[in-house]
Amino acid sequence: MADRETAAIVLAAGKGTRMRGSLPKVLHPLAGRPMIAHVCATVAALEPARVVVVVAPGMDAVMDAVAGAAAPVEVPVEAVVQREQLGTAHAVGAARGALEGFAGDALIVFGDGPLITAETLRAVVAARRAEPEPAVVVLGVRRDDAGEYGRLVVGADGALERIVEFRDATPEERALTLCNSGVMALDAGRLFGLVDRVGCDNAKGEHYLTDIVALARADGLSCAVVEAAADELVGVDSRAGLAAAEAVVQRRLRNAAMEAGATLLDPDSVYLSFDTAFGRDVVVEPHVVFGPGVRVGDGVRIRAFSHIEGATIGNGAAVGPFARLRPGAEVGVGARVGNFVEIKQAVIEAGAKVNHLSYIGDARVGAKANVGAGTITCNYDGFDKARTEIGAGAFIGSNTALVAPVVVGDGAHVGAGSVITKDVPDDALAVTRAPQDIRAGWAARFRERKRKAKRGGGKKDG
Repeated sequence: MADRETAAIVLAAGKGTRMRGSLPKVLHPLAGRPMIAHVCATVAALEPARVVVVVAPGMDAVMDAVAGAAAPVEVPVEAVVQREQLGTAHAVGAARGALEGFAGDALIVFGDGPLITAETLRAVVAARRAEPEPAVVVLGVRRDDAGEYGRLVVGADGALERIVEFRDATPEERALTLCNSGVMALDAGRLFGLVDRVGCDNAKGEHYLTDIVALARADGLSCAVVEAAADELVGVDSRAGLAAAEAVVQRRLRNAAMEAGATLLDPDSVYLSFDTAFGRDVVVEPHVVFGPGVRVGDGVRIRAFSHIEGATIGNGAAVGPFARLRPGAEVGVGARVGNFVEIKQAVIEAGAKVNHLSYIGDARVGAKANVGAGTITCNYDGFDKARTEIGAGAFIGSNTALVAPVVVGDGAHVGAGSVITKDVPDDALAVTRAPQDIRAGWAARFRERKRKAKRGGGKKDG
């Protein structure tokens, strides 16, 4: 039994009408990626022989979302369509062709259950393979307020006798606190034979997958229960449920980051993505948001109220406060990106500084260059993007507009307030501001004219 393969069936055909939106339920994101991708990544950690995702007609976007979700473990993922939504047993039946000839264990999970862990799924599979080799193992959870969850009815010997849906349960059964999560592991050789016998004589007129427990018991087969923590088994079927699941995921991510050596000064105010990667001795100040695709090196400090997505930050760099790093931003070793600075598709090389109120897009800022406050790279002409190159050790004065495509050479200086439209050679000075005009006494005369005009005794200037 220990050498048996596992195949996973992920049920993802639900439309999620309670979400009150056009997006399929399983595509709603948690920590920067769709719920269904979380589930597939967790399943992939078990290294299954194959994964079958059951979708409804027209759900091509769901399969797009799971593409690559199993990385770095390479697992074949196949989509099958449940043409009509006639219940969970009917949904599992749609996977029949994809699992034809498979003789291992079938693990059934739900695309709207993103909080379940790989450790819990391994425990379910292990119980299926342990003596007395139960035909069906169901994952259950204890709930003091069980609500409308299906109940697991367990015999005196601890074996699972049946699952009863809330609508079909007696008052005594509704008083039970051991609830059904829907997750199961079964002998794949028996799975579809059991599914074919599931009827629809129930309150909803649907083919309940839960009925296979009673069918297996009627065949003289044993069934078992594995219990899991309640916070792993919350199905997301509303916006409020999505927010609750996000809170769980964020708590897990924050704890993992801190256990790995990052300092989060106010953990509850920091939002991470599923793939946020920190080096050693990183310090994150309050109210920082990390979107997908962020890599942070050793000894970095992210100051408060910064937003970072799709960016790489080198060792010893500092970012923020109130900085925004957009996709393609690369901040080099020891570089500084300061307050109210936005970086997009640009490289800030080692030791360079962009400290105040600037926009750097489609650009390279060379090593140890200094970009003054209020500088912008004018990278878009209404039709095309163009690139700005700022050389190593260059100095860009405050309030400069660099109109791309343009190159400022190594060691060059650009005077404050300039609009640079032509390349600046190495070590040159470029200044485009108008000559200063001073008119002695003009301000005093201006104020006097204005005072007279207000008193009505003078002529207004045009």
